[in-house]
Amino acid sequence: MSIVRIEGKCDPAFARVREAFAENFASRGEVGAAVAVTIDGAAVIDLWGGHADRHRTRPWTRDTIVNVYSATKGVAAACLNRMIDQGRVDLDAPVARYWPEFAHAGKEGIVVRWLLSHRAGLPAIGQPLPADALLHWDVMTAALAEQQPWWEPGTRHGYHALTFGYLVGEVLRRVDGRSIGAYWREEIAGPLGLDLHIGLDQRHDARCAEVIAPMPPVPGAPHAVPSITPDPDSMAAKAMNNPRGSMRLSSVNSRAWRGAEIPAANGHTNARALARLYGALARGGELEGVRVLSPNQIARCRTIESDGIDAVVGVPMRFGLGFRLTQPAARYGPNPHTFGHTGAGGSLGFADPDAKVGFAYTMNQMGSHILIDPRVVALLEALYASM
Repeated sequence: MSIVRIEGKCDPAFARVREAFAENFASRGEVGAAVAVTIDGAAVIDLWGGHADRHRTRPWTRDTIVNVYSATKGVAAACLNRMIDQGRVDLDAPVARYWPEFAHAGKEGIVVRWLLSHRAGLPAIGQPLPADALLHWDVMTAALAEQQPWWEPGTRHGYHALTFGYLVGEVLRRVDGRSIGAYWREEIAGPLGLDLHIGLDQRHDARCAEVIAPMPPVPGAPHAVPSITPDPDSMAAKAMNNPRGSMRLSSVNSRAWRGAEIPAANGHTNARALARLYGALARGGELEGVRVLSPNQIARCRTIESDGIDAVVGVPMRFGLGFRLTQPAARYGPNPHTFGHTGAGGSLGFADPDAKVGFAYTMNQMGSHILIDPRVVALLEALYASM
């Protein structure tokens, strides 16, 4: 295999990160990827390399963006937490205060906090959905308003893999009037200059990397993505596959998917933008005169709300207010207060307020680990060994 050229900038103090990034291509199956780090808001690493397609005909460039799956959840969480921070949404108010139709089917007691912490009992829609349902906001929110909780809300947590974004986004829309994609663009991404989109304009399609099917799991590897139960009527199966086939790569790489607003799964960005967002959150919520969140709200975001074996995916999960938190099974570096979100296949963005680090990794070759990808582990070990 030919040696992949690594481009971009890297402070000499972090040469080991550049070496680990190159090694991901040499021995860990990387096709195209980017990694970026800020410290106290200043960019110290901004690297990219490889190819934007599975046939390796298009180079991954400085401005390549890619679907980051559930790393989008951290972006959606930042939006609703901003509304909470401003006093426009009450974290402990019933969701139905803002979304009256939601009170149907025993959901009148579900509070906003439980939407963010995956405790609402709504990880899946029970009734079969139309094939293109994820692309249509009103279809998904109407189905969620009708859905009966799968467990008593507030009593356990289970990963709301696809429904999270519609639940959080509809509360925001009912209060603000804008879609979450528009809110994100106008309130946070625009002021901070972030190349990060929920609902991608067609003019950006040429910059998109092709998402590539997961690599086979390493035999015996911990926390490999579990196979969904063969029972198509189970909660877990419906959480990941209703509508059936909606997450196949032919859909994820399509214009329709890119243009829709799916705030749990279809953010398109690069590592530079994601690291800049989390870099702001790592230094008290403000960067270059733009405030995303207050220090008090950031502290609430990284406080444990849900912890333990997840009711949907069956592995340990730890959540704050919409963000995944560092945990023994998936450490985001050595510090105890780190928060962010992974995405299917390996992407990750997080804020480490102890070290004032904003970190992000994006890629197109999906891996097979559900909690943290070995390529990320190598990068994080190199990063923190350099500090």
